[in-house]
Amino acid sequence: MKNIALHCVVIAIGIGSASAARGDNCSGRFNNVTQTMSTIEVGPGHTLTSFIFHSITTSENSPNNAAGECSGYALTTPDGKTRMAGICARKTADGGSFSDAWVLEPGATRGAWKMTGSTGALAGKNWSGWWEMIFSEGKTALGKWGGNCD
Repeated sequence: MKNIALHCVVIAIGIGSASAARGDNCSGRFNNVTQTMSTIEVGPGHTLTSFIFHSITTSENSPNNAAGECSGYALTTPDGKTRMAGICARKTADGGSFSDAWVLEPGATRGAWKMTGSTGALAGKNWSGWWEMIFSEGKTALGKWGGNCD
């Protein structure tokens, strides 16, 4: 359960290092703080954890400097595999906003994210990419992200 809690804190963006080979043109960091978490056991080794966390994204090479909230779930199946997914909504300092959906497949160290909507200066953007946890402690986490921010 502690492992799931640590990974839940990590998720965001929804949102790891830039790689030219993958076509990344933006990158940055994220910081998450878990607000609530609830777990139910539906059978031996079969659990569903839902969570909400605050998230801040920063970037030196894109307008992805924002703060907001995310929610998601972690489903652990009896075979010991855990899948996580969710959605985030963030606001930028200039009043723009965006949302992104994210996922972490069982056994993966990097997750994927994709913008699902945006307003203001970000209206019409179609960003997507990857995210990776660097460090987590209790309810807080620090990670990196990268992707295509055209």
